[in-house]
Amino acid sequence: MTLFHRLILMVGFCSHAAVAATSTDTLNSTVKKDDRPNIVMIVVDDLNDYQGAFGGHPQAITPNIDRLAKSGIRFTNAHSNVPVCQPSRNSLFTGVYPHDSGDFGWIPQHKQKVLKHNKTIMELFNENGYYTLGSGKLMHGGQTKNWQEWGMPHKHDYGPVYFDGKKTGAVPTVPEPFSQIGAIDGGYGRLSEGGISTGKKNSVGWVYGWDKKPMRYIDANNRDLLPDELHAQWAAKKLHQLAKKKQQQPFFMGVGFVRPHTPMYAPDRFFDMFPIETIELTPWMKNDQKDTFYRDNFRDDMKGLRYYKSLLASYDNDHETALKHFVQAYLACVAFMDEQVGKVLDALDSNPELSKNTMVVFTADHGWQMGEKGYIFKNSPWEESTRIPYIIRPVNAKNINRSVDHPVSLIDLFPTFVDYAGLAGSNKKNKKAGALGGYSLRSFIDNDGSQWQGPNGALTVVGNYKESSKKSAVSEQNFAYRTKDWRYIRYSDGQEELYNHKNDPYEWNNIASNIEYREVKAKMIAEANQIIGQEIIK
Repeated sequence: MTLFHRLILMVGFCSHAAVAATSTDTLNSTVKKDDRPNIVMIVVDDLNDYQGAFGGHPQAITPNIDRLAKSGIRFTNAHSNVPVCQPSRNSLFTGVYPHDSGDFGWIPQHKQKVLKHNKTIMELFNENGYYTLGSGKLMHGGQTKNWQEWGMPHKHDYGPVYFDGKKTGAVPTVPEPFSQIGAIDGGYGRLSEGGISTGKKNSVGWVYGWDKKPMRYIDANNRDLLPDELHAQWAAKKLHQLAKKKQQQPFFMGVGFVRPHTPMYAPDRFFDMFPIETIELTPWMKNDQKDTFYRDNFRDDMKGLRYYKSLLASYDNDHETALKHFVQAYLACVAFMDEQVGKVLDALDSNPELSKNTMVVFTADHGWQMGEKGYIFKNSPWEESTRIPYIIRPVNAKNINRSVDHPVSLIDLFPTFVDYAGLAGSNKKNKKAGALGGYSLRSFIDNDGSQWQGPNGALTVVGNYKESSKKSAVSEQNFAYRTKDWRYIRYSDGQEELYNHKNDPYEWNNIASNIEYREVKAKMIAEANQIIGQEIIK
């Protein structure tokens, strides 16, 4: 370690200690009871920046997300703290960093060794007199009892999936070997490609996901609603009901949409928006993975690597043809999800008195990689996997249409809610709970961000699942740290990647070994360790 590096670390840890010394496990309310806003939070699954407002794909059709962005603040450099469903949502809803909880895998929050001792944000809202109601995929396998009112059935449903009379799988039009991946990750296509589904038990055709409940599909105008449509319908109905109440109790509503999570099925009209011959692919460089170290730190059969190889094999190893079919399905599902977002926004905005006192938050649990670096999936340390859409429309918003490029992350939502809603009390159930991480985003929402008290960048951890007696230890994990201009990646075996986003926005050129950037690396390592609270990255 260089002397410069050690000096930066000393400054970083002193700063961290100062912050820690002024924090408290007890939250103090400074918001008057009558000034408390309602909050509607929409969380989407596997959504990258493929929206018009975020410019991730030139053909994206997302008028509703775009209009929300025009009336609020877009955080254009926002990131997931762990880019896979379960731990990301556990962290989001408890406000605890994954490195503090040791939560890197697929354990429900109420069973996780640390987070089971924490209150969820819903529980804190409940304690502070809010009415909490939700529907859809919010927490991954979370307990609905934490909500005062729950909408659709408890288990989030990725369906529909195709049922051949014996088992579920991909719709028959998906080519092999990609279809062999399975009913969830191996499926994409139009609803009509599943044929007619009578809705009778054990009949061939569409079924809802986990319980295999038959889903009727005769044609586009004669079918059962998809899960996301049901959640949007529920949310819109509830907003109209809440608007009619004479004595308005403040509420926190969560709505979770699963599309574009696989299987990427949507009504035909959304696929019609994106004819296969017109599909454009975002910039891509062949063999870009050669200067990366993901394969050295994970099994070679990790999903993202295997899915990419399988997709190409299904289209004669033609990257362009294979990706066009996959991107078409993704764009169709994003457009479908956007329509559901529109239903929620329409219901809210059609009630002006309710709307003017309601904060709206739109985000995703993580991004999605679309073939970059030979990878199709989430759970990687690169930009496409960690970056997420992030929009906040504050109360009394009037076409703010403002963007913030300072790095923030999902961990900042919990303290932001605490700040604006004036939530008092402890975020912990007992001393075994994890500390509240993140910082309120009020400085960016109400002002120019000059008073921001948070870090210079956003920290993401990618869980390492190699065989190891210490596989749950923080030191065994892989970290990515994103500042305004740089991404630094440190793998558990010590290998590094460094990307300069000013001149390399697609992270094509790993310059970590270039001695010219040693001070940049040292500063980023110190800042990341400051967030972690100990010298993990060396």
